[in-house]
Formats: sequence, C-alpha cells, structure tokens
Amino acid sequence: MQKSRKRKQAQLKSSTKSPKTTDYNVNATIQEPFPDYPRPTPADCRAVWDSLLSLHGFPKEFIKYRNQRLQQTHQNSSLNDSEQIEILNGEKCDDKESVLDGLVQTILSQNTTEVNSEKAFFSLKNAFPTWEDVLAAESRCIEDAIRCGGLAPTKSSCIKNILNSLLEKKGKLCLEYLRDLSVEEIKAELSHFKGIGPKTVSCVLMFHLQQDDLPVDTHVFQIAKTIGWVPAIADIKKTYLHLNHRIPDELKFDLNCLLYTHGKACRSCSNRKAGRQKKESDNNPCPLLAYCRDTIVEND
Repeated sequence: MQKSRKRKQAQLKSSTKSPKTTDYNVNATIQEPFPDYPRPTPADCRAVWDSLLSLHGFPKEFIKYRNQRLQQTHQNSSLNDSEQIEILNGEKCDDKESVLDGLVQTILSQNTTEVNSEKAFFSLKNAFPTWEDVLAAESRCIEDAIRCGGLAPTKSSCIKNILNSLLEKKGKLCLEYLRDLSVEEIKAELSHFKGIGPKTVSCVLMFHLQQDDLPVDTHVFQIAKTIGWVPAIADIKKTYLHLNHRIPDELKFDLNCLLYTHGKACRSCSNRKAGRQKKESDNNPCPLLAYCRDTIVEND
C-alpha cells in the first residue's frame, strides 16, 4: 500500500506543474505547501468528477465557458458525437467576452448572488456603453448603476482604479494582451490592480482566458476539507496551492464548476457538522459522504 501511494505521488509530480506564486506576491516563489500529503490522487479527482457529473449534470451556466475552452484548444474535430451535441446545445461562444468585461463581471460577482451580479453588469453596460464612458463618469453614477449587486462604493472604486491604471499603463482600456502571456505573467499583471485578489485572478484565468487554474471559493474550500483533500490545518490560500498542484489540469475546470454547484446545493458536505447530523436521514444522500466518513475516521 505504501509503495503504491509513493508511486502515485511520483507519477502525479511528473505530470503536473507546481504553481510558482500564490498569494500573488510576484516577488516571492511559494512551493507546494503540503508536499507529503497524498490527496487528492488523480483517481480521487476522477471519482469525484464522475459522481458529481452523474448527480448534477454539467452546470448550464458554465457551458458557454466550457465550449470556449474546447474551441480554443482546437479539439472540436476530435470530439465524439455526444460532445459535439453538447457544444451545439450550449450557448454560442462565437462572440467571446472581452477580458476586461470578464474581470469586471468577476468583481461584481463578489459577495452577492449570480442573479444580482448579472443585473449589476447589465445595468452598468446599459448606462455606460463603453469603458471610456465608465472612466469618464462620476463615481456616484457608477455606484447607482451597480447598486443592485451590493458593495457599490467598493466595487465602483475598484473598477475606476483598474480603468485608470490601464489607461496610464497601456494607453487604452483593453486587457486582450493578457491572452498572449503565461499564467504567471497574467497573475503578475492582474495583481498590480488595487482590490484584485487571488480568487478574482484565478476566476479570470479559468473562465475568461481559458487557462488551467482552479479558483478556491468558500464552497470548494469547505468540500475539500470535508472530504480530506487538504489537511485540517489548511487555510484557503494553501488549499488553492495544494489543489492546483494535485488536480490534473484537464479536470480543473470541470471540477471547479461541479464543486461550486454542489456546494450551493448540498449542506451535508459543505457544512461538516450539519453533515454528521444529516447523513442517516437524507433521502437523497450526497455521493461524497463516503469521502466524509473516511476523513472523519482518520481525524477522530
């Protein structure tokens, strides 16, 4: 058993690249925080992916981003029939969102619901058709446009700061140049903007730049701890580092979408105490409860 575990670790290390930064301090290089922690293995990742996909299907709100990834990697010609159907039935992705649009959408999604963040972005674009219009507008006018998304003064200030910085640095309000940079270079660029944190950077990387990165929000963090994918001492930053080191690149996007969706729908594994109380009474038990039981036995 021990030899098999070590062999799996060696195989994983040879097939994945360890992220070189993480608290997004570009002057510091931080290595994998838990190099001897064996979970999750590629098999663990595949099993959870399979279980959640069977339970939820692929979340509809993320299909357009999944299709964009497939198109960008030129995989369409090699897809099987079911995958071709999924692309046709998904949202059209011919008109790709700009990176700047994606960044602002991500900012507006913080600490609010998806419905309210979408309303806020639509309201902002309706009031100010171009980013030049946003930059020229008074802060209170921007706040009024995005108020339905919550934290309007903070988000307005962040958006204005990004636009001002972009204009000063690049001479135009455009982030499309990021598409030609490496992941580490993108992290460095976005980290220069005041108010842009690790999760926002990771979301832009995964959804709007089609890079293999796995954002860790509250849902992903809680489930990862509950099913034993990180040690009990892990915080959210170290969880981000560890999961991006351990999870195979080809599963990061799907797993993030599925874990996020599952975390919203299931309190049994996203809230460990509630999970212990509800395990026996749930009519539709969570498919991840087996992982929860294994973790509880190991930690008790």
